[in-house]
Amino acid sequence: MLNWTATTAIAFFLAANLLGQTPAPSSAPTAKSSVAAAKSPAPSASATPSTEQIINSLGENDLQSAIALLKSNFTSPEAITDTELNRATLAGLLVRMPGGLMVLPSHETAPVEPVAPFYSEVFEGHIGYLRLGPLNSANLKEMDKNLQDFPAKKVDALVVDLRASGSGDFGTAAEFAKRFCPKGKALFSLRKPAARQDRSFNSDRDPAFQGLIVALIDSDTAGSAEAVAADLRFYDKALLVGQASAGRAVEYSDLPLPSGKILRVASAEAVMADGQPLFPGGVKPDLPVEMSVADKRQIFRLSGEKGMTPFVYETERPHLNEAALIAGTNPELDISDAQRRSRAREKQPARDSVLQRALDVVTSLEIYQKR
Repeated sequence: MLNWTATTAIAFFLAANLLGQTPAPSSAPTAKSSVAAAKSPAPSASATPSTEQIINSLGENDLQSAIALLKSNFTSPEAITDTELNRATLAGLLVRMPGGLMVLPSHETAPVEPVAPFYSEVFEGHIGYLRLGPLNSANLKEMDKNLQDFPAKKVDALVVDLRASGSGDFGTAAEFAKRFCPKGKALFSLRKPAARQDRSFNSDRDPAFQGLIVALIDSDTAGSAEAVAADLRFYDKALLVGQASAGRAVEYSDLPLPSGKILRVASAEAVMADGQPLFPGGVKPDLPVEMSVADKRQIFRLSGEKGMTPFVYETERPHLNEAALIAGTNPELDISDAQRRSRAREKQPARDSVLQRALDVVTSLEIYQKR
């Protein structure tokens, strides 16, 4: 294991490379990008290795020598103080451990993840749609109410939308998972190195829904919601549609610094029943579908007053039908030029391509099963 000097050297060179050679990113790197970089194939002999790859290849002797040479040869040796080295260490660790380490101004100013309220709808007369929102007790009651109403509505397939579920404790998240997972099965556990044993969560009730399930995930699916998504796939064979989750299925500890600022550290990680950890890799979709996070959040804001239907189905345009054929008219040709120009100017609403794909999957599976 590298000593403090080696860690400092890694962080210093990495921070220097990020600050001095590349433009600052507009947002913090995600666990997805970090894991992708870690799993990327080694460069060919002819490719020029990146600064990070070179640093990762250095041994402890090289690292210690690099720091000593830097102190004695850098044009401004007074700039390489212990304070700057410590800052470089922390900056490097923040880059190398996305989602596992954060520095916050204070408890009160901690960033709040975007929240969308619980929402439900029934599509095509039999496909239930539940956007769970934050995994809290209030939304759990809303979900239970909808699940109880589904039999009367003849709902036999369900789309569980976890793309606005970025908060919630793991105990409450386990209650959400119990509504779909078999009784007596292990859901997940929280592994904390400092504790003597893991905290385990098991299902102690019969599931409230046992039909076809498709779950939607993306980078806003974070924390305990990632464990719920993984359970749906593991136990219900649910198809996951969308984009990779945040890779933050952890419990955090907020540790105060002398200045009053907060060091937020991932102190426990969620581990699935098969032993697979979710941090930092997150949950990958079975069916990847790209969609702008900004468009999705706007749709969720508007759905409270418009519903989700306008963002899923295309608005029907005039078309040639049997009545028009008998009348000798063609609605596609008879609309005025002014109407055509007006429609051309109309901004088409954003479409929830992830939900569209999920509904297509449900419909396709039903057609296949009826054959």
